[in-house]
Formats: sequence, structure tokens, C-alpha cells
Amino acid sequence: MKKIALEEHFISPGLSEYWQPTMSDVPRPIYDKIHERLTNFDELRLSEMDAAGIAFAVLGAAGPGVQVEKDVARATKKAAEANDFLAAQVSRHPDRFAGFAHVALQDPVAAAKELERCVTQLGFKGAMINGHTNGQYLDERAFDPFWAKAEELQVPLYLHPADPAQQYASYGSYKEITRATWGWGVETGTHTLRMIFGGVFDRFPKALLMLGHLGETLPFMLWRLDSRAKLYGVQLKREPSQYIKENIAVTISGMYSKEPVDCTIAALGVSRVMFSADYPFENIVEAGHFMDDVSLAEPVREAVAWRNAARFLNITQVS
Repeated sequence: MKKIALEEHFISPGLSEYWQPTMSDVPRPIYDKIHERLTNFDELRLSEMDAAGIAFAVLGAAGPGVQVEKDVARATKKAAEANDFLAAQVSRHPDRFAGFAHVALQDPVAAAKELERCVTQLGFKGAMINGHTNGQYLDERAFDPFWAKAEELQVPLYLHPADPAQQYASYGSYKEITRATWGWGVETGTHTLRMIFGGVFDRFPKALLMLGHLGETLPFMLWRLDSRAKLYGVQLKREPSQYIKENIAVTISGMYSKEPVDCTIAALGVSRVMFSADYPFENIVEAGHFMDDVSLAEPVREAVAWRNAARFLNITQVS
């Protein structure tokens, strides 16, 4: 089964300084293997995509990128440089790659302009946002100009996990349950709930948010979110579950297990679930084989594998 993958990462030379500290606890051989793949856009990456049956990949910068940069002008400049670098790589394999914009949300107005440049001039499919920006979250009204531009362009924002602004005290010394094991899902799900309860999708009803990892547990919480919103007298135009069903689409990145896939499809509908491999942080061949082999009706498998992504991101290279 051919596939489109959306949570696939790269590193440009100017972003390495932000990414390297996030890998300080990773053994050197694993670090070297990941870095080699993040910086490769030719035979290595393409051969591994072929082995997984991935026909097309939308590439986004590995986090946290410039969102941790304190100098706003430097962040804005380096984001544009990363986008130009990615566009050059995509131009060499336009039948296999597209890009997500990397933006410096320290200046939301400038970020909106950069998103527009990336979509209208570079042909990018949206933006990948690596969590909060120096402690500021996307529900804050300062980001409304950026949301307005994404809605106007009708492109998604893919919210990728990042460390919280302040680590939860409950983790204590158990570093192994932070980040990808558990902490990133809590942080990203919470960030998304801030957007919902903060009225982002009331202000921008046509905005589209994408989440990896089958929605960071949110599809499993729909009834309870609605119930507790009523308890606390939350005033929104729709129930929380409706925003998740109507303004959010999810990918299976890093969740290659039938039971949560079935639950997410049942909760959100098959039209809101897509494939991704999370390359090179997950095993791309394992991801591809899971999509090929998991017990699904063939029209459902086809929708998840590529049709939904092609529709949401206007990808015409795969048909």
C-alpha cells in the first residue's frame, strides 16, 4: 500500500545548535545514526522510504528549532534560512518531498508573513510548530495574526511535541518517563486543550491543527472532556469533543498498535486519521509494515495510508 508520511524530520545546518542539546542523553552510536538520516535527502532517506512503501513525505524541522531562540531577529532570520534550505532539497525530489514551514513565533506577525511566503512561493503544505515558544502557547491572543494567516491560506499547523516550559514535579527523578515515553504526550495534549478551551477555534473556525501519536490521548477523552466542561460552566460555541472532531486531524506516528488505531478511528472518524512514520526517530520499515498488515478494511487502510493526507494537504503527486 502506498503511503504519505507527515511527521518526517530534517535538520538544516543552522538548526543543529538547537537540536543537539535535546540528544544529550542518547548514546553516541544512536545519535550518529539519527543525525545521518536527518541530514540526508537522497539515497539513504529515499531507499528507506521505498522499503516502507512511502511514496511521499512532508518534511519538518526536528525540534525545538528557533522556537527556543531568545533573540527575535536571529530566530526570524534562521527560520527563513531553514525554509530556503528545505525548499532547495525538495526541488531536487519534488515527486517525493514537500515541506512544512519552520517559523519564529517570537514575532507572530513576521511568522505569518513567513508562512505565507513558504506556502505561496515555496509550495510548502503548512507549518510544523514545536510546542511552546519560550513559554508562550498558541492559545494566547498574541498569536491570532498567525492563526488568521493559516486559516486564510487553509493550511494546517502540525503541533509537534516539545519539553514543557517547566518540568512537572511529579516526574521527580524518573527521567525515563519524560519526553517521548510519557511527558511529551501530556504536554502536547495540554497545549491543544488550551487552544480549545481558550477559544482559538471559535475565533478561527476553519483552522486545522494536526497532532501526531494518534492525537496525544485526546480521542480517548472525548466524553469526559464534554462532561467536565459542563461541570465547570465552560462557555464555548461547541462542546470540546466537537473541536477535536472538526478542527483536528491526527497521524499514527509512533503508535503502531491496532487497539489505539481502532479507538481513534471510532472516535474521530476514518477521515481524520493519517499515516506517519516519525522518521528517523522511529523505525520507518516497522511503521510501513504495520500500515500494510494491520487488520483494517481496505478502503479504511487506503484512506489512512494516503488519501486523507492528500486531501488535507492538496498533495497531487500521489494518486
